Amino acid sequence: MASVVSAPAGVAVGPTKLLINNRWVTSKSGKTFPTLNPATGEEICQVAEADAADVDEAVKAARHAFEKGPWRTMSASERGKLMNKLADLIEKNADELAKIEALDNGKPYSVAKAADLPLTVACYRYYAGWADKIHGKTIPVNGPYFSYTRHEPIGVVAQIIPWNFPLLMQAWKLGPALAAGNTLILKPAEQTPLTALRVGELALEAGFPEGVVNILPGYGPTAGAALSHHWDVDKVAFTGSTEVGKLIMEAAAKTNLKRVTLELGGKSPNIVFADANMDEAIEGSHFALFFNQGQCCCAGSRLFVEEKCYDEFVEKSAARARKRTVGDPFDAKTEQGPQVDQDQFDKVMAYIDSGKKQGAKLMAGGSRVGDHGYFIQPTVFADVKDDMKIAQEEIFGPVMSIIKFRGIDEVVDRANKTMYGLAAAVWTRDIGKAHHIAHNVRAGTVWVNCYDVFDAAAPFGGFKQSGIGRELGEYGLQNYTEIKTVTVKL
Repeated sequence: MASVVSAPAGVAVGPTKLLINNRWVTSKSGKTFPTLNPATGEEICQVAEADAADVDEAVKAARHAFEKGPWRTMSASERGKLMNKLADLIEKNADELAKIEALDNGKPYSVAKAADLPLTVACYRYYAGWADKIHGKTIPVNGPYFSYTRHEPIGVVAQIIPWNFPLLMQAWKLGPALAAGNTLILKPAEQTPLTALRVGELALEAGFPEGVVNILPGYGPTAGAALSHHWDVDKVAFTGSTEVGKLIMEAAAKTNLKRVTLELGGKSPNIVFADANMDEAIEGSHFALFFNQGQCCCAGSRLFVEEKCYDEFVEKSAARARKRTVGDPFDAKTEQGPQVDQDQFDKVMAYIDSGKKQGAKLMAGGSRVGDHGYFIQPTVFADVKDDMKIAQEEIFGPVMSIIKFRGIDEVVDRANKTMYGLAAAVWTRDIGKAHHIAHNVRAGTVWVNCYDVFDAAAPFGGFKQSGIGRELGEYGLQNYTEIKTVTVKL
């Protein structure tokens, strides 16, 4: 393992102001905030800080664009063309965007280029294709009447995205909202605002009308709260922690009963049976936990392994973790970059200390890497018990907890003993076991002999306190339309 070796060269930072009504403006307060390079802890640049006054301006622009602007009267196919143009521009600038993502977020540039960018482009193109296919039904009703439904846009949508996949989460939000004909205000995470702002610049280049896409970097308790409480926002879509999701629901209830969709936390069970292809299960489970520095809401962070293969699995998983390359996000050999910021670094290190104190067996890692930046060794704990803090709470970092189980009914029971229900996985050659787990574990997504397989067409979201609603696929569109029934006497 090696710490970051150099500051990236040749990475151009784009806009750092607010995008309101197709204009780059400073915040009303004049305030800015720093965004940091997590590989060094050093400031990249200052970014305009939005608060309630800026939210008001953006909401006014979005409301006018929705009710009076050309967006409302534009044909659905024209909306699709604009979205495809934006996808083309993102693809054209993929290398630049991947570099900015690596600089601002800390994920390896190679990962951003190979995964985040293609998935982002695919999401915009998928929803561009849906734009002119959102339609209702004709319904046979009793009497001399003609009855039909319309799927109409909700209106002004606030979208609050996290820092772990800034580009991809922006696409997951903007794609269905724009396809359905809404206007929006996007608040990127304060830790990672730069790629969102650059995509805003590309949206202007693509030709989106004034007020359709507004981007407000800022903090959750100010800009995010102002959006959630705003009386003229018709819907909030949020990805982040369960705690903040509850605050957003409360704000919606206290104001105008705005529509809410939430993609929240997870503590996903990843279940390995002894009859699995062991090499594939070990590598797949490694990826399930350590991908994106462990900063995934659906990470396979409760790793249940059948006792018959437990010792072998633990030994080989620890060996794989020790081989994982941690270092400079711009080094082609790097598998794992830094955590996103000091707060996240401190949180993960506190969980590692908790695992040690509560008696889990440290098999690999457990320390920081280097003396600057927010790098943490890939960490593996064995002999983890269900009631330990590292087995109960969302760590959001490179900490693997391996838990022993004996039988299928037992592991289903234990897998479901959590407030979360975002994702799960099972590794087995037995099709009966695979379907039993898939049908009985309460999670929005279940992967069989794979993990983190995403496609814009496949819905994603959680049971229980992992969220409300679904993103992606046709199901994702349902969260951005209102259904109107029209009945005509013949």
